Amino acid sequence: MIKLTFCLHRLPHLSPAQFHDYWLNSHGPLVRSHAAALGICRYVQTHAIESPFNAGLRQSRQAPEPFDGIAELWWQDAAAFERAMSAPAARAAGKILLADEQTFIDLPRSPIWLNHEHTIVSA
Repeated sequence: MIKLTFCLHRLPHLSPAQFHDYWLNSHGPLVRSHAAALGICRYVQTHAIESPFNAGLRQSRQAPEPFDGIAELWWQDAAAFERAMSAPAARAAGKILLADEQTFIDLPRSPIWLNHEHTIVSA
């Protein structure tokens, strides 16, 4: 499997609640509607939560400001990813998703990269 990980910061004019609601209830279904064209086999949103432990965790590690969430998209392998990204339907879907992302994600502050998972502990 190959995975795309996208660490999201919301646009400054959005509250956390507005960001999370839009991402889950508008952008999520939009991604789902283009999943076949993109060739993705899994899409997961991880939404940040407010907790009194957050500040202590960041401070103990001298960590930067937290992300508002993480999006993860999977393909069967690198070849499946490459095939999907070269397909006209995937390129069209990607343009639609990018246009939507620009309405709620601070893209210059939101790292994105391809990766492989290595499970170390599993229940």
